[in-house]
Amino acid sequence: MTEKIGLKKDELSNRNIIILLSALFVLLIYGTVVFGLKAIWIALVSYIAAVIVEWTFAKIRKKKMGLSFLITPLIFALMMPVTMDLWIVAVGSAFGVFFGKMIFGGQGKNIFNPALVGVLFVTVSFPLQMNTRWLNPETDLVSAVTPLISLNRALPMDYSLMDLLLGQVPGVIGETFRLGILVLGLLLILLKVIDWRIPLSLIGTLFVITAIGNLVLPDNFVDPVYSLLVGGLMFAAFFVATDPVSMPLKSWGRVVYGVGIALLTVIIRNFATFPEGLTFSIVIMNAIAPLIDNLFTKEEVKEEETHEFES
Repeated sequence: MTEKIGLKKDELSNRNIIILLSALFVLLIYGTVVFGLKAIWIALVSYIAAVIVEWTFAKIRKKKMGLSFLITPLIFALMMPVTMDLWIVAVGSAFGVFFGKMIFGGQGKNIFNPALVGVLFVTVSFPLQMNTRWLNPETDLVSAVTPLISLNRALPMDYSLMDLLLGQVPGVIGETFRLGILVLGLLLILLKVIDWRIPLSLIGTLFVITAIGNLVLPDNFVDPVYSLLVGGLMFAAFFVATDPVSMPLKSWGRVVYGVGIALLTVIIRNFATFPEGLTFSIVIMNAIAPLIDNLFTKEEVKEEETHEFES
């Protein structure tokens, strides 16, 4: 999300924060239309919990709160199912900001995406609420099945591609309007708010691997087109994996980063217990992002030394 790629990790500029927040609020509004006013309450509670933590640390450290504090609680809220209990939302949002951001020193110093830290905590600590209570906006019934679960378990897919694109399906608040996510994501790339390398490498790699797997092991790998349009792949590719603080600095490092997220996601989706592997995959790649940067930095040094020797 930095305008100059590969220089240093930094916070988003105020311009980019406003643009990114505008895109996220579009998804929140659409999610509210689809799932109801509970989506607004989830976002509000997430903000209150996150701001309390951020404000407390700002007072203790005598630092100002920049606009960037507005992003984490909104992303966290958009990754919650609308059926989530509000007290769990508060705990998860506060946990993510505290353990994913503030204990590292605040914005710009965190290793992991703080919103994902909160989502991961909720997923592991409250699996029943997070993985089995999905509201179907067409019927207003709550079930334990989403399009991703149906696809992974070879259950009948009752949703058309248009349903998946327009968001009239069960899922978390911000992931179902995939056509809107794609349009907004491309707009963010054109405005140089996010780096195109990560979403392209992530989405492209997952599609290619799933397509090959579907040809070789059709019982284990699902349809490659549908695999892109279920779960939180699109939302994570454009709005989560592109976090400027937790992603690699180097251009090719970001390609490796996106490929790594895709590989881990395919493995978890097709062979692990959890139906969606993006949260785990991005957190794991956050952890090794410095190693990826170090690898490409060493390669650049070697190339420079070789060039100087030849000269």
